[in-house]
Amino acid sequence: MQSRPGGVELLEALESGEVRAAEPGPEGWMVNTWVKEGILDIFRTSEVVPHGLELSGEPGESGLAFRDKEPFLVRRFTDKDDVRLVPGGSAIRRGTYIGPGVVCMPPMYINVGAFVGAGSMIDSHALVGTCAQVGERVHVSAAAQLGGVMEPVGGRPVIIEDGAFIGGNCGVYGGVLVGRGAVLAAGVVLTGGSVVHDLVHGCELGGSPAQPLEIPENAVVIPGTRALEGEYATSKGLSAACALIVKYRDASTDAATALEDAVR
Repeated sequence: MQSRPGGVELLEALESGEVRAAEPGPEGWMVNTWVKEGILDIFRTSEVVPHGLELSGEPGESGLAFRDKEPFLVRRFTDKDDVRLVPGGSAIRRGTYIGPGVVCMPPMYINVGAFVGAGSMIDSHALVGTCAQVGERVHVSAAAQLGGVMEPVGGRPVIIEDGAFIGGNCGVYGGVLVGRGAVLAAGVVLTGGSVVHDLVHGCELGGSPAQPLEIPENAVVIPGTRALEGEYATSKGLSAACALIVKYRDASTDAATALEDAVR
């Protein structure tokens, strides 16, 4: 049972991994609604103030001045954190957990409440949204977007489990859970209510506001289309975008998505 700190103590607890906006358990993922409520309370009760990055250490001297809620400074890292944050316009907001061995390529952004597990890579122009949960050794490729969730407070955040691969320009929103080892090919867009066609098992997977979409472990998902019904759509040959599970991981998938330890 997690304790329930508030204010700056909550941000510190999120950064240490002591508390999480959502966490795995014996019966699946559990959303800790009180964490999001605590983050919202910080927004509600804090003033907007200037933020700057120190240039020389001289009092009052700063550059790149921003304006944000007072507690939400940009995070700083030291050798003991074992995080590689490459220069070039990236930012990681306070109240995030960044595991050892994580690589952040510029420019990328990780928002408050997010959790990024050990050995993962957040690539250029990628976003890890508010309270999103990213497991260990996950690659979030260039320009991929993991949506945030603050409203409604009870909503499940986006969850990417260990070893998953999120391809370039993917969008994962609305509490979608991408299972362990799953692969989203470039350009796949998933929302909580998306319908995914599993061509291997001959079935449809869907979600709802109460139970958002879940992509099975080791599934390989590509963008696809489906024909639209109705006289007008048929006469025009119209179709809509969808996602297709075309196979489950095999040796060739592992080779195509292997992480390179040298860059870590």
